[in-house]
Amino acid sequence: MSDVSPAAVPELPGGWADPELRRALALNRMGSFVWELASGQMRMDAEGLDVFDLTPEEFDGRPEGLAPRVPASEGARMDAVVSRALKDGSTSYGGYFRVRLRDGTLRWTHTQGAIQRDDDGRPQRIVGIVRDATLELTYSAAQLRLDQERARQTSVVESTTAALASARTVGEVIDVLDGPEGLQRLGASNVIMGRVESGHIKLVAEGQAGSYADGTEFSRVTDPFPMSEVVRTLRPLFVLSRAEFRRRYPRLWPYIEPLDIDSGAYLPLIAQGQAIGALGLFYRGKSVFTPEDRNLLIALSGTIAQSLQRAMLFDQEHDLAEDLQRAMLPRRIPSLPGAEIAVRYRSAGNGRDIGGDWYDVIPLPNGRVAAVIGDVQGHDTHAASVMGQLRIVLRAYAAEGHSPGTVIARASVFLHELDTERFATCCYVEADLESGALRIVRAGHVDPLVRGADGVARWLSVPGGLPLGLSADFDRLEYPVTRIDLAAGDAMLLCTDGMLERSEVGLDEGMRVFAELVAAGPDDLAGLADRLLDELAACGAEDDMAVLALRRSGRPPAADTGGRLTQHIGPADPEGLSAGRHMIRAAVRAWGAGERSDEVELVADELVTNGLLHTDGPVVVTARMLTAPRSRIRIEVADESSTMPRRRDPGEAGVSGRGLLLVDRLTDAWGVEARGSGKVVWSEFDLG
Repeated sequence: MSDVSPAAVPELPGGWADPELRRALALNRMGSFVWELASGQMRMDAEGLDVFDLTPEEFDGRPEGLAPRVPASEGARMDAVVSRALKDGSTSYGGYFRVRLRDGTLRWTHTQGAIQRDDDGRPQRIVGIVRDATLELTYSAAQLRLDQERARQTSVVESTTAALASARTVGEVIDVLDGPEGLQRLGASNVIMGRVESGHIKLVAEGQAGSYADGTEFSRVTDPFPMSEVVRTLRPLFVLSRAEFRRRYPRLWPYIEPLDIDSGAYLPLIAQGQAIGALGLFYRGKSVFTPEDRNLLIALSGTIAQSLQRAMLFDQEHDLAEDLQRAMLPRRIPSLPGAEIAVRYRSAGNGRDIGGDWYDVIPLPNGRVAAVIGDVQGHDTHAASVMGQLRIVLRAYAAEGHSPGTVIARASVFLHELDTERFATCCYVEADLESGALRIVRAGHVDPLVRGADGVARWLSVPGGLPLGLSADFDRLEYPVTRIDLAAGDAMLLCTDGMLERSEVGLDEGMRVFAELVAAGPDDLAGLADRLLDELAACGAEDDMAVLALRRSGRPPAADTGGRLTQHIGPADPEGLSAGRHMIRAAVRAWGAGERSDEVELVADELVTNGLLHTDGPVVVTARMLTAPRSRIRIEVADESSTMPRRRDPGEAGVSGRGLLLVDRLTDAWGVEARGSGKVVWSEFDLG
């Protein structure tokens, strides 16, 4: 109403009687009242009475006159609000309550009152307003429902996106969608997903066993199936009832019927404008998909499609990386008499990242073998390329017959000259499987570990040099060689640092755990290597892991021997020559040569020197303890030359030719035997 009748205005104090204020109240469908608390009189204008659906004639000017329009429960609630405000010293109150109109319907009403008090704080009157709040509260309830629905949809999108963010592989994406949590998150009772592959749809996930129809696990895009339809049209498809399922897809109906579902939503998974798959969501007790439902599902399908495409790319790159890594490792490990060997490699699984870990087993002449393990700095194709080249040059240098220290030094120079900023750690072990003699060189790598036949595991303390590449850069190419003996039944393990280092533990703790796992077995090296990788991966290993295990088999001695030791010595190999002398010295003392020990050592040294000097090739020195028909020590020096030695008279001033004279004087018997393309010079010493 545009005008306010003065007769309808109650006697309001102060500014409440202002005509402009009255006009504003009327325009907003608000009425006013004055309640004199002492007398109980209440004056209410026509707009206020209209809110209560009363005429001026029907209202007697007292609050009780409103009772026919206010339900008892609502009146009691508002009385409690007013009483509390009057008692606690408040200057105002407000609240919503319902009014029953003439036709019996309920109307939401809002009242706001100002309490006027005397100088002592006693309440005198209440001046207030009443208004129709039906539209306001109805809109608020609708808005609340809308806000709640929007919040639910936002929560579904956010929770699904968060779960998919950590899914790297296709399998992990499937786990997010078809697990119980995924179905609850999506509000569905079942789900299936298919990938598009060469014009076909391959079903890769089902939330409930038996969801696949026979013959549809791998279907054509042109087949009359709902997933095929959404892939062809790139548009979502909603099936609203079981009857619609039966009518539109009779071939699927026998498999849909027992699933206890009432509707379905099929969504194309589109990435870069192409369908890479399709998602089917099935619902129980749902027959309507509101515009909000459809928008939500379309938004989810976009998120799932992006995650699926990323996961497919990840799987492809990871498979390619693993294939490339394995192609650079030895395709097979040679079978070596007298030894059991097991090797294992496992990548960290970081997509396209390729590690620089490698291992190798290199057969050497005369029953020896070189075991190598190493790690090139970095995780990329360049690291893998450097690793492949290092493996090749190490194999070449070892095959040339160089000593372990020389092999590693030359490999370091090679890496330094390769024009790369990468360095590599390495552990190189040359093993004589017959005697058990090991020569170990360590270039910045972790120490070897030995597991005895009794099951005790211990780390070897092996002096080492700088990593490959760095030692050449700093001109520190001297690598110490550590000599140990590996007893029959003992196993040596080489590993990369990925098996020892984890973010939550230090290297020392990692080495302790590794040694405990090795000691726990099993004794079978292949089974031990598998268990090591499985256990350490479960403990949170984050880097590539490689392990090489080598066990010296126990070999029964020959019928006429009490022992045998062999040492390979290359040309220009002072370390090998020193190792050979060490072996002879230890053997003759262990076998009780007594006063003849010096003679045996002198003759062995002379034969080895002659072999190295006159053949320009490697020699193999062997010491035997013979027990039948009498105790004696036999020294054999084999070389690759077929030229037989000749004993000559050197004369009084001659230098050359005295070696064989010395051999002839000090030994009880000696001789030369032709063997294939080479020969063996031998000598024997009776021990009495």
